[in-house]
Amino acid sequence: MSTDNVSAEQLRLFIERIERLEEDKKGIADDIKDVYAEAKGTGFDAKTMRKIVALRKMDKGARQEAEALLETYKAALGLAD
Repeated sequence: MSTDNVSAEQLRLFIERIERLEEDKKGIADDIKDVYAEAKGTGFDAKTMRKIVALRKMDKGARQEAEALLETYKAALGLAD
């Protein structure tokens, strides 16, 4: 077996793994979409929930920095509370 055949086989295996993972990712994304739709159906705001999920992914320092920056921008535009 030549080196080209081994490399081609390895490449094919990597591509197939990536394709399977992409399929899994799509399935998970569809599941998440369904959960947001379910939450919306019970009266929750999906857009706000997405923001909360994004905030919870951030570490505390980054979250505080983002919130402070948002408040600064809001104040500069006259949107502050």
